Amino acid sequence: MGLRINEVVPNFTAETDQGTITFHDWIGDSWAILFSHPKDFTPVCTTEFGAVAQLADEWEKRGTKVIGVSVDGVEDHKKWKGDIETYAETKAGFPIIADDGLAVSKAFDMLPAEAYLPDGRTPADSATVRSVFIIGPDKQLKLSMTYPMTVGRNFAEILRALDGLQMSSKGVATPANWMPGEDVIIPPSVSDEDAKAKFGEFDTIFPYLRKTKAPE
Repeated sequence: MGLRINEVVPNFTAETDQGTITFHDWIGDSWAILFSHPKDFTPVCTTEFGAVAQLADEWEKRGTKVIGVSVDGVEDHKKWKGDIETYAETKAGFPIIADDGLAVSKAFDMLPAEAYLPDGRTPADSATVRSVFIIGPDKQLKLSMTYPMTVGRNFAEILRALDGLQMSSKGVATPANWMPGEDVIIPPSVSDEDAKAKFGEFDTIFPYLRKTKAPE
């Protein structure tokens, strides 16, 4: 059974390259993004970790903590961080969970319960550990997406999705291709009268599709 949107994400205690964490405590009152990888020292994943590092200021602006998880141990993570920082030309200040026992990967349904790491394994043995989970301060899953090993994730889109989620927490929805500063959608559950009181002026395209300025 996969983890569903609006379910509380699993809590766990794990080792990272920055020490031991308990996941829900680590999240605290922040938004959080957990992004997973099937193995250290792999090419696509190195570029992705670099992209996350380069967006450090953007995550901070949005009150969001980021954490990686890779199916290798702490010492490998520490060594790999050197490559990541060299590639990204910036510090990778976020922690990386050591999931060599696969507990986190299984808890988040990225691997089946019977999965194990064979001797001489390759990234293909844990290829499905390629997901992104955006988690709210309420510890609920707000969005997830999974990519194959051959397609690097678009962290500009993940940032945009985070912006959309934070905007939608204000009682609105966002249209296709929405970017911050653009108009938003008033949910159909809100009457015209209540929409007027809450949002002021709005445009009615269809009775069920009304747009208004994004709330501050």
